Amino acid sequence: MRHSGDTRARREGGRTKPAAERVNLYDEVTSRIIAELEAGRFPWVQPWDASPNLPRNALSGRRYSGVNVLLLWAAAIEGAYPSQSWLTFRQALEAGGNVRKGERGTTVVYADRFIPEAEKARAAQSGDAARAIPFLKRFTVFNVAQCEGLREGLMGDPEPRPEPDIIPHAEALIQATGADFRIGGGEAYYSQSGDYVAVPPRSAFADANDFYDTAFHELSHWTGHPMRLARDMGNRSDMKKYGREELVAEISASFIGAALGLVPTVRHADYAGFWLGILREDNRAIFRAASQASKAADYILAFDETRRAANDDELPLTGG
Repeated sequence: MRHSGDTRARREGGRTKPAAERVNLYDEVTSRIIAELEAGRFPWVQPWDASPNLPRNALSGRRYSGVNVLLLWAAAIEGAYPSQSWLTFRQALEAGGNVRKGERGTTVVYADRFIPEAEKARAAQSGDAARAIPFLKRFTVFNVAQCEGLREGLMGDPEPRPEPDIIPHAEALIQATGADFRIGGGEAYYSQSGDYVAVPPRSAFADANDFYDTAFHELSHWTGHPMRLARDMGNRSDMKKYGREELVAEISASFIGAALGLVPTVRHADYAGFWLGILREDNRAIFRAASQASKAADYILAFDETRRAANDDELPLTGG
């Protein structure tokens, strides 16, 4: 899903696609994820040399979400780009530079719904609820490493964080969630009936990074409780739903880890074959899983923002 900067990849304005083309775009993205899994690579776990980050728009600073995170992570690895900052062709011009000639862009997608005026009028006349129509747009973006002449001050990647035995900001986020988080025993799991998370002690893990990745995987399951995001998580008696929920938790944990500067790991590599079956059967499954993963990650990361805001409010006032 790479497009040349010389073949009007500037079509980043994003036309609404007819139904057949929308289906092709779902197929396109799904095929790419399937190819990664078949090659033994997990698109949400990449071997970065530097600290990983969530992809963001270099001009606005806004983070990409859902399946776009997976697509841009894969493109950054394929292109060996040192940054997770991206721009459209037009934004590169707005930033005072340009995409280098011959560079190939990466497709990202935007899905939403809209209600046509005729449908609004029909609903108003009949008293029925208006039916929204789904649409899908594609945009082409370029890594800042593919550009030249960009002005100073664009949103760059955060500084890598050190990795001590206890990672304070990760520890603080776990506590901020208020989850019933139990350390001990030999298994990591989320109990739906008891609504608690259990993980083995840190000493059972190869390093602190693995401990926190596991913690956020299980906390991602925790977000699915009916009192939170109310996902249909399934159980081991319904392996299809259970496998889908594991995929959501895997991707969500990688999103949270990237936001915190952790290196994502695979908790359930043994599910790879099962996930391949799900994706081959349903070309929208990865879109749904990545979207739910983004919501789960955002739910957990919001506790960190609330905690920081509370700490700021508690700072003593100084001055005369």
